[in-house]
Amino acid sequence: MNATVSRIGRDHGDVDVAVIGGGINGAGIARDAAGRGLKVLLCEKDDFAEGTSSRSGKLIHGGLRYLEYYEFRLVREALIEREVLLASAPHIIWPMRFVLPHSPEQRPAWLVRTGLFLYDHLGGRKQLPPSRAVDLAHEPEGAPLREEFRRGFEYSDCWVDDARLVILNLVDAARKGATILPRTRAVSARRENGAWHLEMRAANGELQIVRARALVNAAGPWVQDVVQGVAGLNSAHHVRLVKGSHLVVPKFWSGSQAYLLQNTDRRVIFVNPYESDLALIGTTDIVHNGRAEDVAVDDGEVDYLLAVLDRYFRAAPGKGDIVHAFSGVRPLYDDNADNPSAVTRDYVFEVHGAADQPPLLSIFGGKITTFRRLAEQALERLAPWFPQLAPAWTAGACLPGGDLGGPFEQFLIDLARDYQGLPRELVAHYARLYGSSARDLLGTARSPNDLGRHFGGTFYERELFYLREREWAVTAADVLDRRTKHGLHLTRSEREAFELQF
Repeated sequence: MNATVSRIGRDHGDVDVAVIGGGINGAGIARDAAGRGLKVLLCEKDDFAEGTSSRSGKLIHGGLRYLEYYEFRLVREALIEREVLLASAPHIIWPMRFVLPHSPEQRPAWLVRTGLFLYDHLGGRKQLPPSRAVDLAHEPEGAPLREEFRRGFEYSDCWVDDARLVILNLVDAARKGATILPRTRAVSARRENGAWHLEMRAANGELQIVRARALVNAAGPWVQDVVQGVAGLNSAHHVRLVKGSHLVVPKFWSGSQAYLLQNTDRRVIFVNPYESDLALIGTTDIVHNGRAEDVAVDDGEVDYLLAVLDRYFRAAPGKGDIVHAFSGVRPLYDDNADNPSAVTRDYVFEVHGAADQPPLLSIFGGKITTFRRLAEQALERLAPWFPQLAPAWTAGACLPGGDLGGPFEQFLIDLARDYQGLPRELVAHYARLYGSSARDLLGTARSPNDLGRHFGGTFYERELFYLREREWAVTAADVLDRRTKHGLHLTRSEREAFELQF
């Protein structure tokens, strides 16, 4: 008896659903399930969004290029979700216009126009302006481009702070009663007395247990490891790991527009405004055969992305301009496509468990734009085991901080008025990351001196306390690279000084 007590540090008791994986899919499922009255626990082996969901292209989009692969259902679903998500979190999701310079040797103009027409109409677009033709020889969007690109097109999609999208789903799940466990690895799971007996190990070595009526495997790149290594089952499905790398450079054009560039291999590269004075460039599509944890940008990818920029822009950045680079693996459902770019971005569910057995629901594939709908469908698949399950609810609900009471621009004006003693740049930072929750963070602060120690840029001690207390931040990288992007704006010495306290 005493040996058992010392071996198991904490027994979380009985829950309805235990979710393995703290990326966007796991976070969305935990939020949806908790909001339907289920008792939920979520565990993540690392920090939330650390594996894939903070390393995306940071777009809520339908996937214009997926139309070439006849993924009409997926594009329609994603375009519908684009509208839903924009309304739910206007502080971290906002419209962006994309300029597509026409490169006739890749795709004829009629094909691009047809694709954009479908893109405008497949998803019932309401909030975003339609696509249009652009005279790049005379309109300002063409100014940074080489003179051979004289015509093009412009269309709408949305930007998203991907890591914050994950965190806000988890914050909402926790508010609705879910238990959220970062840095807690699923070790083993077995069916026992009509429930899953899940053992987890925390970062400090402590073994924890929970008993769950249903187990959800949202482990992303590690989904098969959970099926086989944790639950000891076999899977009929597989994921293909595709590496996508991005570069961050100083912004090298005027205006708020982004660019979508067609490369000679028919791939497309996004060049997006990032963090006001930077640009985010990507992505690559390379099959990754190693461990997901070992993914990294290689020189070939850097050369590839810079060559695309040089083909289109008059003053393209070079290697010496790169201020940051990151790479992630997308766990795409393996549909046996030869070309990594053609692998479906759709998702597939696999359920292990009969009516009289506790189920294991595993998710293969997916993309950040469709996470909310994926979560709804995951709960639909689990509904036979939960006959009293409440109906879907997330389509009309704001994420934490998203209840701005009107357009973001007006919210920012009101927040700046209420905190007149703070620099406008600082107020804008809080408004963008925290939305209406910025008032909880700022409290009675009336000047920067009220915010505690200044770490550099727009980073003050009060925000650090908030992230530790409300958003599970433990390490410097949690704070600087995922909960915020302060790491891109601190000097090396400022970052080193901040890291010393962890």
